[in-house]
Formats: sequence, C-alpha cells, structure tokens
Amino acid sequence: MTRLSLADLADEKPVRVSVELSARLHRELVAYATALNGGEAKNAPAPERLIPPMIERFIATDRSYSKARRVAAPG
Repeated sequence: MTRLSLADLADEKPVRVSVELSARLHRELVAYATALNGGEAKNAPAPERLIPPMIERFIATDRSYSKARRVAAPG
C-alpha cells in the first residue's frame, strides 16, 4: 500500500455532508433531542444538529481507534 505524505489539513471550514438515515434512527434522534431539552419537544435541537457532536464524541472515546492512530503515527 502506498503511504501518502499529507500534512494535517488546517482548513477548518465546515463541510456539508448528506446522509440517509433510517426512519427508526431519525425517530431516535428526535427523542434524544427532546430528552436533551428536558422532555419538551418544543424548542428541542434539530436532529441534524446532534450528529456532529455525537460523531466527535464517538471518535474521541473509541479506544481501539486511539490505539490504531498511535501505532500508525510516525516518529
């Protein structure tokens, strides 16, 4: 496998990504948003606003991923 020589990309500009969710997962996100809002559906965050922090949290707490990154890191 070819090893790519890319430095960290400093561009922090948001990137729009479109994903398709199952109806069940969408309902779960709506329920989660409602729970975050103290059980009130009114003024609860939109489900799509929950996805980025959930993914960030998942990646930050995935021990296997952290270990693989340490092993793969040069130097």
